[in-house]
Amino acid sequence: MAATALFFVLVLVIIYLMASIKIVRQGYHYTIEYFGRFTTVARPGFNFYPAFFYRVGRKVNMMEQVLDIPGQEIITKDNAMVSVDGVVFFQVLDAAKGAYEVSDLYLAIMQLTTTNLRTVMGSMDLDETLSKRDEINARLLLVVDQATEAWGVKITRVEVKDIRPPADIVNAMGRQMKAEREKRALILESEGLRASEILKAEGQKQGQILQAEGRREAAFRDAEAREREAEAEAKATQMVSDAISGGNAQAINYFIAQKYVEAVSRFATSPNAKTILFPVEATQLIGTLGGIGELARDALGTRDAAPPPAPPARRRGPFEGPGQ
Repeated sequence: MAATALFFVLVLVIIYLMASIKIVRQGYHYTIEYFGRFTTVARPGFNFYPAFFYRVGRKVNMMEQVLDIPGQEIITKDNAMVSVDGVVFFQVLDAAKGAYEVSDLYLAIMQLTTTNLRTVMGSMDLDETLSKRDEINARLLLVVDQATEAWGVKITRVEVKDIRPPADIVNAMGRQMKAEREKRALILESEGLRASEILKAEGQKQGQILQAEGRREAAFRDAEAREREAEAEAKATQMVSDAISGGNAQAINYFIAQKYVEAVSRFATSPNAKTILFPVEATQLIGTLGGIGELARDALGTRDAAPPPAPPARRRGPFEGPGQ
């Protein structure tokens, strides 16, 4: 009988010891209550708290967690209705505060984020809500993190997942985007035409400048040629005048013959001349050409040479007299 009682007491002691041992998993903290009052926090690993006096109050997840924010309808500043949903990343830093400072931590964080999401997006226009997601996330993170600091919670990220405007607004935005792109295309096309016209005008301007420079250079060359021709003419006239003053009458014949030949050549090349009549005798032209030959011989220094032989005597015909 005594052995049975001892065995029964031993079993009760083992059961009591096993009930007093608390094994806390990694990533969790347990709150320990002494007759319902919080006393300490059990860390991961082996913990011993006498049963019936101490018990586990809350099992708090200390890892970073994700909380989905359900979709909701929000009216923006310009009275546009949009559907928004999001996600919150948070981590409990103080297990005691997370367990006893708020009744339902997850529901509190979700409701706080939803309320502030309505406040932030309700103060913005539709275009701002669609284009400034980073600003919305930053403002939500600041507000929600400050509000949950008293609960021992750190809000690490707040992200807006999706913003869905109504179908009619989406269609209007599509038409607006199409019109804006067509506008940009027309502007680019007009700028291209303008640049083309400018380049074309610039090319014409450069061409006219080059043509004007060419005409100026040609006029300069023509004037220089005329100047040289006039100098040559003056020099030739001076030489003829010197020759005449020296007693050489053939020089004037050369001068007259030159002018005579130039005049005849101009008559011949005239587009209006069909028939040319020379009111002069051939012997005068021959005499003039003879004067040119004499002048050439004088220039070559052959004036003192022997005169050319006399032409042979003309034979008389049978009916011609001696005086003929």
